[in-house]
Amino acid sequence: MKKYLLAPGPTQVSPEVLLAMAQPILHHRAPEFAKILERVKQDLKWLYQTQNDVLIIASSGTGGMEGSVTNFLSPGDKALFVNSGKFGERWGKICAAYGVKAEEIKVEWGYAVKPEQIKAALQKDPSIKAVFTQANETSTGVAHPIREIGEVVKQFEGTLMVVDAVSAMGVFDIQTDAWGLDVVVTGSQKALALPPGLAFVSVSEKAWRQSEKAKNAKFYFNFKKEREGLAKNQTAYTPAVSLIVGLDQSLRMLKEEGLQNVFARQGLLAKATREAMKGLGLSLFPKEYPSDAVTAIEAPQGYDGQAIYKDLRVKYGVTAAGGQDQLKGKVFRIATMGYMDTFDIITAVAAVEMVLKGMGHPLKLGTGVGIAQEILLKK
Repeated sequence: MKKYLLAPGPTQVSPEVLLAMAQPILHHRAPEFAKILERVKQDLKWLYQTQNDVLIIASSGTGGMEGSVTNFLSPGDKALFVNSGKFGERWGKICAAYGVKAEEIKVEWGYAVKPEQIKAALQKDPSIKAVFTQANETSTGVAHPIREIGEVVKQFEGTLMVVDAVSAMGVFDIQTDAWGLDVVVTGSQKALALPPGLAFVSVSEKAWRQSEKAKNAKFYFNFKKEREGLAKNQTAYTPAVSLIVGLDQSLRMLKEEGLQNVFARQGLLAKATREAMKGLGLSLFPKEYPSDAVTAIEAPQGYDGQAIYKDLRVKYGVTAAGGQDQLKGKVFRIATMGYMDTFDIITAVAAVEMVLKGMGHPLKLGTGVGIAQEILLKK
């Protein structure tokens, strides 16, 4: 059975990137590797739309998130975090682990945070030193209005805007500098279409100034050491050499496509997925701001979302994703980010139709596929 990876991470990896990573291993302090790191360093700035350093860390995105707490805050500091899903919740857990007093903005799953909520909390307590949020909540398929939140946080000189963009960077427009985003985290296994294992963190000068006062314990995730290494085209500790070689190729391919074209491609794939699902009579889980990274679809009444997810994988070789926590069994999710094109979506929609038909759900085969084809013909 042929396998199709359509999950929101890890995502598919192109043959070009796989071949690049299959080359003989380089020593991480060799001049050849330093040249690759120099290229990657500049290309990451292009991706992030920033003049700031973008640190490269051998870890999952969560390592970048943890470092974004420990490098800029001290025990007892106040912070604000948006909890609108499984990954927003993680900010609160990391803060608690390091003694940061984090106030929660609880957002109902399926909705985005309102910038006015952030503004009201900061006006009430200007001593808050950081606002932590997602750009895209992968568990619910909702994108947050990061630009508008950034405009709010910029008004508070002592507060950092920290964004988990693990499933957003490279999917839709995130203008790090123009929007005043102080710390932005992403990971290798999403839109960058690499295997898991790398985290990337951009840091503004405002954030670097605050880091000088931070007293939280840190050793491996020491951003100051990583910045010093990056200035010499090195990393503080042994890097994931082959992944960085693959990253070099991935970024080259993205640059050839063009950033706005990358956003447009993934946006069109997401639109086709959403409209195809609606054409089948299914409901989308997001109530607002549906994400172009992943589409969360409600299972039809009387059907188990986990069973749909399982049948996609077991019967047809299509790995999508199920629901998490309170959404387990209620939704299934299809990614539209990274190394994907027209026929990935046609495959996904056709497989959903076949699974639901096989379960006895009343639908006409080809309905969703036809809708997706009409949309994708316009690219």
